[in-house]
Amino acid sequence: MPELPEVETVARGLQREIAGRRILGVTLGKTDFIENPETIERELPGRTVRAVVRYGKFLLLRLKPAEEEREAESEAALLVHLGMTGMLMPQAVSEPRAKHTHVALLLDDGRELRYVDARRFGRISYLSGEKLRKELQRFGADPLEAGLEEFAKRIHARRARIKALLLDQQVLRGVGNIYADESLWKAKIHPRRLGASLSAEQVAGLYRALQGILQKAIVMRGSSISDFLDAEGQPGEYQRHHRVYGREEKACFRCGTRIRRVIVAGRSSYFCPDCQKAPRNFGKARKAKRARGASKRAEKPAA
Repeated sequence: MPELPEVETVARGLQREIAGRRILGVTLGKTDFIENPETIERELPGRTVRAVVRYGKFLLLRLKPAEEEREAESEAALLVHLGMTGMLMPQAVSEPRAKHTHVALLLDDGRELRYVDARRFGRISYLSGEKLRKELQRFGADPLEAGLEEFAKRIHARRARIKALLLDQQVLRGVGNIYADESLWKAKIHPRRLGASLSAEQVAGLYRALQGILQKAIVMRGSSISDFLDAEGQPGEYQRHHRVYGREEKACFRCGTRIRRVIVAGRSSYFCPDCQKAPRNFGKARKAKRARGASKRAEKPAA
């Protein structure tokens, strides 16, 4: 699923391509992932795309009113989440629409802004005024905008695993599995450590690691693990620089120890057992969990 660097890459590409373009018409296909298709069909024609920005893992297409006399109207935007396989890119009207094209916005320059998504795990919603403000308030701080003091406060505020905190969009918006694992490896912090237990020095190290990795990934247009393509249909390149994510049983780039995998917050988490020291009782907890699993299997009656 696209994370902050991938979404930032798409937002920058769309800002170059469609900012200032007027929407002339809307064509919708399957709408089960669109929260208000009728509103989109009614409200978008005539509006101009003011800007395209990233907000966490979402694309935010900020819209101007359809008529000059409506300039005082409350702010409106199209909120787009790409899900696992979504792509949003402008294409010439003359170019055949790809299979699974579910949204096509006709622009005033002879192109269509097309949303293509085979699995439809994304989200599209038209929001304005107070609804837009409340929606955006649900999310935490942007990790590239937050200062160290705010970052530390959010990490120490809740008694949760540090990996879970990094993934929690109400704590930090935009971080996902890939960049959480990469940052924790860089900062030498085990994903199961409690955020509240980290020292000020460790939090500062994680803050620098996270910001540095995100910025480098943006420069390299994100990571293309399977389906990600930017607004120009090009894959990212940062996957070539992954140091721990997806590298189970491979040698750690830092010390040579085999990379391990553990489940944290319901997600696979990759770490080096030597560089990222486990919290106290971590080994006992894993043995107890395996023992409980073996006991349940033994109790299950034969078919």
